[in-house]
Amino acid sequence: MGRRFDCSDLDQRAEGLKEAADAVHRGELVVLPTDTVYGIGADAFVHAAVSALLDAKGRGREMPPPVLVGTVRAATALVEDLGPYGQDLIDAFWPGPLTLVCKANRALSWDLGETKGTVAVRMPLNPVALDLLKETGPMAVSSANRSGSPAATTVDEAEEQLGESVSVYLDDGKPSSTANQPSTILDLTTAVPRMLRRGAISVEKLRGIIGYVATDD
Repeated sequence: MGRRFDCSDLDQRAEGLKEAADAVHRGELVVLPTDTVYGIGADAFVHAAVSALLDAKGRGREMPPPVLVGTVRAATALVEDLGPYGQDLIDAFWPGPLTLVCKANRALSWDLGETKGTVAVRMPLNPVALDLLKETGPMAVSSANRSGSPAATTVDEAEEQLGESVSVYLDDGKPSSTANQPSTILDLTTAVPRMLRRGAISVEKLRGIIGYVATDD
């Protein structure tokens, strides 16, 4: 079973962050808290690690994981451009539960799955996650659960579903403020931003920043 650290204890937090960063650099999987549900993460630039993440979840390449970043600068390095709306959305909602789908930087050497040339990127509002991401760089992170099962809102739930496939479990010791809501996903690759998934940030709040947002309603 992977090592587990209680990040509400300062000593365990420091040790856990180091162990988790080392595991990610070795191409292994870690579970980390975010501002929504717990995530299972891997180095976004190590193909074998991303494949192991998909295998742990029981998910195929047709469902590529999003990428979490610790800084806005890291996000902008991953994308071709943010389009006319991306920077305003980042200024308003990052760090926070908004995932932006952009055209991926074609110069990057990575393989997240069948992305069709896009990347879904987010900067989470969770201090443990941000501290880890600043050590590791961009991580491929998906919800910490087996595909088809409920997303884990505690480390216990993540450990029960993912077991020994994960090297390090980071527990921030408290439920997140939006634990039962996933991030909102907004596609910026078309002329009009389109909501792909409703989540913690409402369409009304998005429209308050950028005007029109297309939905499937």
